[in-house]
Amino acid sequence: MNGLVVTVDDFQLICQDLYRALSIREKYIRLSLQRFPTTVSQFLHSIDGNTWNKTEEELQPTLPPLIKKGEDPYRTDNLQENLEYQVVMRDGVMHVYADKYAAERNDPKNLPYSKVDNFLKDYRFVVSLIAQGAINTYAKQRLDFHSSKFKLHMMLNELNEMKEVKESPQDFYSCRKVDTHIHAAACMSARHLLSFMKHSYKDEPDRIVSSKEASTTLKELFGALNLKANELTVDSLDVHAGHETFQRFDTFNSKYNPMGASELRDLYLKTDNNIGGEYFAKVLKEVGSELLKQRYVYTEPRLSIYGRSPDEWRKLAEWFCKQKVYSEFMKWVIQVPRIYDIYRKKNIVPDFGKYLENIFVPLFEATIRPQDNKELSVFLRHITGFDSVDDESKHSGHMFTEDSPKPQHWNIERSPTYSYYIFYMYANITVLNNLRRERGMNTFLFRPHCGEAGAIVHLAAAFLTADNISHGLNLEKSPALQYLYYLCKVPIAMSPLSNNSLFLEYSKSPFYDYFEKGLMVSLSTDDPLLFHFTKEPLMEEYAIAAQVFSLNTCDMCEIARNSVLQSALSHEEKTSFLGDNYLKEGPEGNDITRSNLAQIRMSYRYETWCYELNLIYQTAKLANKK
Repeated sequence: MNGLVVTVDDFQLICQDLYRALSIREKYIRLSLQRFPTTVSQFLHSIDGNTWNKTEEELQPTLPPLIKKGEDPYRTDNLQENLEYQVVMRDGVMHVYADKYAAERNDPKNLPYSKVDNFLKDYRFVVSLIAQGAINTYAKQRLDFHSSKFKLHMMLNELNEMKEVKESPQDFYSCRKVDTHIHAAACMSARHLLSFMKHSYKDEPDRIVSSKEASTTLKELFGALNLKANELTVDSLDVHAGHETFQRFDTFNSKYNPMGASELRDLYLKTDNNIGGEYFAKVLKEVGSELLKQRYVYTEPRLSIYGRSPDEWRKLAEWFCKQKVYSEFMKWVIQVPRIYDIYRKKNIVPDFGKYLENIFVPLFEATIRPQDNKELSVFLRHITGFDSVDDESKHSGHMFTEDSPKPQHWNIERSPTYSYYIFYMYANITVLNNLRRERGMNTFLFRPHCGEAGAIVHLAAAFLTADNISHGLNLEKSPALQYLYYLCKVPIAMSPLSNNSLFLEYSKSPFYDYFEKGLMVSLSTDDPLLFHFTKEPLMEEYAIAAQVFSLNTCDMCEIARNSVLQSALSHEEKTSFLGDNYLKEGPEGNDITRSNLAQIRMSYRYETWCYELNLIYQTAKLANKK
């Protein structure tokens, strides 16, 4: 491919197609009230001949506000009043009506979302675009150029960058860092979990922890599992993922079971059990206390909603409020596993439409009638986004087209394809976000696992719909998609240690390659319980990456700043951690006294990015005049 050339005619067509792809992403992201770079918007609207006069503040999603010191995070006295709105799911998407009469007439409120036919048209365009030889040749040449240019930049400017950094009052350790991808059920270390289990056994051996058939105490549970609490070790806990989990997602999932016992997972790592998720809540609060001691690390733990029953939301909200799980260092994300097929085989749900209803109807009800759903409304204030999770390498045997069954007709014992899941998640989040903004409530970001394994087209679906993604390993297989992600600065939370145990050896991780080229990457832990050994797993992730990829202080501070930007920390927190102008893209938005990131580096990144956008702008605008 390096020997191939792109002709002038090819170049014009490539720029027009890139312009269209960027415009499509802007349309979907703006529609769902998520984040899109204003610099890209300015270039795109200039090509259209329109004036772009929006401010960065106007375009920001309504993320949960900062809970002030002394303020009750569970307060209910400031909830909005109930409305008479009605909600009905039609063809897999929630529709909101002004009243029951409007619902009978099927006259919904104007809450925009992308229709499935439009999505499929745009999705097919992006998929066909990334399959074209010419655009892949061009994208690879540009990305390779960025790698070489970054190396040259480092040769010429590294000493000056380090001089800037050394003169800053900050250092890497005191810069804020956010673990942008971490699962709550594995956010503690193995040693921490083991210590908690031993203490719980010592303090409450006679506590009744199960009542499936007969009441079972903690001591009896351990006895039934042939476990002696005082003899347990981290090795016997058997939660660390090793070579046996490589390319084996089933084996990996079993590592969530301490000592291989699902009973212990239910007791210690679940929110819904016979003790009301008390042990899990205590472990999470201890993790929050550790973060408070560290001061400079924040996390975004994922809690699960499965779609088995609409009652899941009520139970999770009750657990959150009753157990007082709130921590200023944790920003909560809801993950929805793509396991409809399991529930259908067990006749838990009759069809995919019911699965979607179980996920979204309670959210709309709480948004419309907060006074009748106080605990869930409080809980939603602390939720910042939604994740879609599962093994991407599973093949559904289905292609998402206009002929695909509507969700209410998808009643077969097989899961739909990844893009089907992604579209219906995105469409409902879009309607919900627009309704919540209308009501003055916080909105949500869509942050799916994507590109860890499976088909390249997963990344095309996420390009249209997701605010940011986790993993993104397969981007290295598609220069065109990688270039699109670069141009739009789509944030990618990468976890090289996790990938090393599952899909890709650490030395082959594309993390540093993406970083060199200028993609917006951050480091995250994924599952400290399974992959890390210390009390500071995110610092462990940075330390290993620094050694393997020879990162200097400026590199690590850039990655840390990326993590804060792509996180769902409040505007007030980001202003405090990054400076008053953090919303501005480029050196103007960087405060070195907060980020410890050299202005030379910020200028290089911004100028290189604008040069690429300008190439598309000049060529596409010229082509439009013809």
